[in-house]
Amino acid sequence: MARTTSRSADWGFPRWRGYGEAGSAAATVRLCDRHGCQEKGDCPAPKSPNSPERWYFCQLHAGEYNRGWNYFEGLTAEEAAERERAETQTAEGYTESKHNSWAGPGDGSRTRDEMRALEVLGLDPDVEFAAVKLAWRKLAKDSHPDLRPGDAEAAKRFQAVQTAYEVLRMAEEQREWKPTA
Repeated sequence: MARTTSRSADWGFPRWRGYGEAGSAAATVRLCDRHGCQEKGDCPAPKSPNSPERWYFCQLHAGEYNRGWNYFEGLTAEEAAERERAETQTAEGYTESKHNSWAGPGDGSRTRDEMRALEVLGLDPDVEFAAVKLAWRKLAKDSHPDLRPGDAEAAKRFQAVQTAYEVLRMAEEQREWKPTA
């Protein structure tokens, strides 16, 4: 009669146990496809344009490969320009952020359009909206076409003041609106 052993390999010390079957098996690692490189190749790169086949490079060689990549290779200048136009035509996700489009002095919270509107009203970039409203009313009264009939220059100035106020009012409404989460 054969005797079966009920002993475990850890001799009662759980810390000596292995981490399962995967712990003892060797992990397969793909090496970089660059000749002579022994680093891990975990960065896929296409072998040719529109090809499903991939090279697998280490980070160093992937960077080297990408520096030499010409996206427009094999296209004429007209075809390259057409492809670039088609791809940038609907690049809403890549347009410049509003907070990066400001210019001039201030705290950086105003866009170029707002800065131009403040110039038209003769105000500083860090002015409050209440002061904007007061300046708009004063300038609109001074150059209103009903008060100065026949004065084309006053009508132009009034239109510029109105447009500047609309830009600033819309920007203020956007700042006040906070999404509910």
